[in-house]
Amino acid sequence: MRQYGLVVAVATLLVTGISAFAADQIPDEQVLYKTVDGIRLQLHVFKPANHKVADKRPAIVFFFGGGWVGGSPSQFYPHCRYLASRGMVAVSAEYRVKNRHGTTPFECVKDGKSAIRWVRTHAPELGIDPNRIAAGGGSAGGHVAAATGTVKRFEEPAEDKTISSKPDALVLFNPVFDNGPGGYGHDRVQEHWHDFSPMHNIDKDTPPTIVFLGTKDKLIPVSTAQRYRALMTQAGRKSDLHLYEGQPHGFFNYRDGRNTYYYQTVIEADKFLATLGFLKGEPTLKNAAIEVTP
Repeated sequence: MRQYGLVVAVATLLVTGISAFAADQIPDEQVLYKTVDGIRLQLHVFKPANHKVADKRPAIVFFFGGGWVGGSPSQFYPHCRYLASRGMVAVSAEYRVKNRHGTTPFECVKDGKSAIRWVRTHAPELGIDPNRIAAGGGSAGGHVAAATGTVKRFEEPAEDKTISSKPDALVLFNPVFDNGPGGYGHDRVQEHWHDFSPMHNIDKDTPPTIVFLGTKDKLIPVSTAQRYRALMTQAGRKSDLHLYEGQPHGFFNYRDGRNTYYYQTVIEADKFLATLGFLKGEPTLKNAAIEVTP
């Protein structure tokens, strides 16, 4: 229970500052992507300058952290605004969580898959390339993103399965990707853990992945991330792992523009996406933050 409370407290840090690279972090648009059991779920969309429907931009959909219990899309507003400045359509998604909707972790994954499928379905009207859609997230949101790229189950029955809910790349910040015995959240998903755990569903079609993790993370051991990378390598898939010495869970969050690890991780994510053809040129974000102890 102590671990469960810690992830909720750490992973739901909200974005409150004004960044050096954007005048504000307010989404350009919010669009409804799903209505389920009377719950309306929105995508918070950030667009590149002079974006047109005729464009075929790469896109990324972020999922906030919070232990499948709480959290806010605003966690990834700074990431979205920066990547929009680099030419992507960047989205931070709402999804159902326990403290607002009384749901289980399984509904989180269903909503994640619905969000990716909705973006791909509506790519023409969003000015998006349906073959360049990434998913990203932190902590339990990292799990949701990873699950969209790995697990086969937990699809909404009424949706058109001919349109894939699998992203083309994954950008994961201290992700929960082992739900097996001894892994995070096993007690809440144990009946279906093997189908639910991204680590146990890696195959030759798993999207190329980048992972950011602090070496002092009390929820996600370094050994778990190393095992994930090894399994990806065995499957012949690209998997980059960046470890940050002495950093705890949630070390990557924006925090009023003062956290140097926000800048470091976003710059590396930019470089990774460039290797996949999502972005061109060098990162425009500079690591000018004041380093503070998280």
